[in-house]
Amino acid sequence: MPEQTSPPRIEVDDLVQEFRARGTAGGRTVAVDHVSFTLDAEPGRIVSLVGQSGSGKSTLARNILGLQPPTAGAVRYDGQDVYAMSRRQLDEYRRAVQPVFQDPYAIFNPVYTVDRVLHMAVRKFRLASSAEKGLAMIRESLAAVKLDPDQVLGRYPHQLSGGQRQRVMLARVHLLRPQYVVADEPVSMLDAQVRKAFLDILRAFSSEHGMTTLFITHDLATVHYVGGDMMVLNRGVVVEEGPVTTVMSDPQHEYTRLLLDSVPRPDPDFRWKDRLDVADVQG
Repeated sequence: MPEQTSPPRIEVDDLVQEFRARGTAGGRTVAVDHVSFTLDAEPGRIVSLVGQSGSGKSTLARNILGLQPPTAGAVRYDGQDVYAMSRRQLDEYRRAVQPVFQDPYAIFNPVYTVDRVLHMAVRKFRLASSAEKGLAMIRESLAAVKLDPDQVLGRYPHQLSGGQRQRVMLARVHLLRPQYVVADEPVSMLDAQVRKAFLDILRAFSSEHGMTTLFITHDLATVHYVGGDMMVLNRGVVVEEGPVTTVMSDPQHEYTRLLLDSVPRPDPDFRWKDRLDVADVQG
C-alpha cells in the first residue's frame, strides 16, 4: 500500500514582528514577540486568538497570510517557508489558506458585482470546466451560507448589508474549500443575530468540511460560543493556551483573568469594565 501522507500543516516558528516607532529615532515597537504554534488541517477545528486591541493579533494574521514579512522567525506551510515560496507555491498556499476580514467592503472592488467576485475565484483556481458549471457552484455556495442567489447575484457591494457582504466572503471560502481559514475580527461589525448566523457557518465549515479556522477576536463571548481551543495574546506574547472550556473556567495568567473580568454580566449590579488596566500585566 502507498504510504499515506499527513495534510500540510501551518507552523509559526519563533515569529517576531517589529515596526519603527513613530516620532523616535531608531525606536522599535514589538508587535509579535517570539510566537510559536502549529495548526493542523485534520481534524478540522477552531482555534481562537484572543487579546485586546494592540495585542498583535492582526499583525500575526497578516504574517500567516503572507501579507507582512516577519522581522524574524518563519511561517511554514508543509515545511516550506511562506516568504520563500515560488509564485506557483504561493498561489497554492493562498487557495489553501483563505482570509475573512473585519470589513469585506474594504477589500471588495466597488465596481465589481458579487457575480464577478465569485467568478474570478472560479477562473483563477480552475474550479469549473465551463461558465455554466461555475455559476452552478456559485449558487450552491451562496445557498450554503444562507444567501438567496437570486437576491445577491448581480448586485454591488454597497447594495448589500454588512452581514450579506461577510457571507459573500464565506461563500468564496465555501467555493474554494481551503484547509485553513484565517478570520480576523470577522463579526465585530455585525449585530447579535447576524453574528450568530456567521459563527454557525464557521462551525459548520469545521465540522462538515474539515476546515481549521484561526479565529481572531477580542470578544470572549464569541470564543465561548465557537468552542475549540484558544490562545491568549498580550503585548505580542502568547501568555496562555488550551481548550476554551479549560482556560475560561480556570485561567492561569493574570491577563486572561482581566479579560474574563471585562465580559459584561447579566446582572445590573455589576458594571461592565469596558477598559482594562493592563499596563502592569507582563507577558
